[in-house]
Amino acid sequence: MLDEALEHLVTGIVDHKDDVVVRSKNLRRGQVLEVRVHPDDLGRVIGRSGRTASALRTVLGALSDGEKIRVDIVDTDREG
Repeated sequence: MLDEALEHLVTGIVDHKDDVVVRSKNLRRGQVLEVRVHPDDLGRVIGRSGRTASALRTVLGALSDGEKIRVDIVDTDREG
């Protein structure tokens, strides 16, 4: 549910909507949601001084009902 909510929020921000991918991983310390977007949209998702990313984390924290959750925005240019 949280991954779908995050995907919906991010899709509303970016220009390349088809490139939005949200993966959910359950780890010992809680759930991790990885967000991957087109490299041109990375700045939009992070926002000025990280404000957009922080707002996304705040919204998902409110939706998580006290469950530990972490949102990672993955820079696909730096992989490999």
